[in-house]
Amino acid sequence: MEKTVHQKRLIKYNDKLFSCSTSIAMELIGGKWKSVILIYLLDGKKRYNELRKLISTITERTLSLQLKQLEKDGLIKRRVYTSKPPLKVEYSLTPFGESLEPVLNAIATWGMTVVEEKGEIIEG
Repeated sequence: MEKTVHQKRLIKYNDKLFSCSTSIAMELIGGKWKSVILIYLLDGKKRYNELRKLISTITERTLSLQLKQLEKDGLIKRRVYTSKPPLKVEYSLTPFGESLEPVLNAIATWGMTVVEEKGEIIEG
């Protein structure tokens, strides 16, 4: 694997300045919930309540805010079906979001290694 050379620089992305490309990545997927939402969407489109059930420890407000931010950043798309009641909304990854698959899988694999070595699975 080729080693990346890290150097001092200034990067502009979405009208914000960053000192490192890692900062841009963390801006897009960092925090407690974004990567969790994205990893569940790797399996395919989900409705809001499906995500809420899968991520049982997230609040409704936080899920709503994170979905809006992920949509704004172009990682997910929100599709509203209005042809027949009740209203149906589905979330899915955009091609930009799908490009995160190897990164998200690597994070999940590393996380499971940590669980196996230092934690425990309570239910599943």
